[in-house]
Amino acid sequence: MKRLLITMLAASAALPSVAQAQAIPPAVIAVVDLEKVTSQCNACKTANAALRAQATAQENREKALAAPLQTEQQAIQAAASALNGKEPDAALQARAKAFDTKYQQAQEQAAAGRQQLQRNQQYIQKQIGDKLNGVYTQVMQKRGANMLVEIGQTLASGAALDVTNDVLVALNAVLPSVQTIAPAAPARPQPKQPQGR
Repeated sequence: MKRLLITMLAASAALPSVAQAQAIPPAVIAVVDLEKVTSQCNACKTANAALRAQATAQENREKALAAPLQTEQQAIQAAASALNGKEPDAALQARAKAFDTKYQQAQEQAAAGRQQLQRNQQYIQKQIGDKLNGVYTQVMQKRGANMLVEIGQTLASGAALDVTNDVLVALNAVLPSVQTIAPAAPARPQPKQPQGR
């Protein structure tokens, strides 16, 4: 019995230290509207305008590639229809084959342009995101917060918790401009050809 009492006393003496070790400071939360920040920062506005211009230019290039191909396709179809089921001659077959090659090249050019546009968008987002990470820490320290949450992820929050303008001002200070053309994608290494004997 005496041993049980000593064990219980030792266990009860250890409880306060365990509870103290697990004490977590109260959360001081701030919220930020990232959509507002990434659409209204100075560099973001300029980059978004440049991206829209790139998208328009890409669309115009695709239209310019498609227009002569449509005309050629219609002409080939008309010539094939005029044969009334007869086998096309060598000239029409060569013309159709040349059209297929041009069509494939146009598709590849259009795809490459769209991929570059996508890389540009990702590159812009990365530059902004890289700067925002440092800005978050700076704003949290300034406001005494130990947690920052995107406002779209909250059910409700008070206006006093909103640090969007602080983040926007800080981002404008550290990000005066953004590069809008991503570096060229690295070339894929070509597979090694087996050497002859």
